[in-house]
Amino acid sequence: MAIIITDECINCGACEPECPNTAIYEGADDWRYADGTDLEGNVVLPNGKEVDANETQEPVSDELYYIVADKCTECKGFHDEPQCAAVCPVDCCVPDEDHVESDEELLGKQNFMHNK
Repeated sequence: MAIIITDECINCGACEPECPNTAIYEGADDWRYADGTDLEGNVVLPNGKEVDANETQEPVSDELYYIVADKCTECKGFHDEPQCAAVCPVDCCVPDEDHVESDEELLGKQNFMHNK
C-alpha cells in the first residue's frame, strides 16, 4: 500500500529528499508524474488511468507535506523499508489504508515509472 503523511506532520521536510520516486511534495506545491521518473508524455498508469506525465497536477494538501499515492511504492525495488517513515521524527508517515497494494503491484509500479 502507499504511505500517507498524517496531520501530525511538522513540515520538517526530512522525508522529501528520501523518496526514490519523487512522490513527496511540500504542501501547496504542484506535482507531475514525470518528476523523478522516466515517464514522459501520454501514459497509461498501472491502475488504467490515462495521464500526461508532464502535466502539472493539483497539490494533494495545501498545508502539509503529502505523498502522491500513484507514485508511492513504499520504496519497493529501492530499499527494504519506506524511507520517509524511517527518517520521520514524529512518525507521521504511515500505511495508507485507502491505497492497499501487494508487493507485486508496488514493484510493477516501480518498474513502470523507472523503465526497468
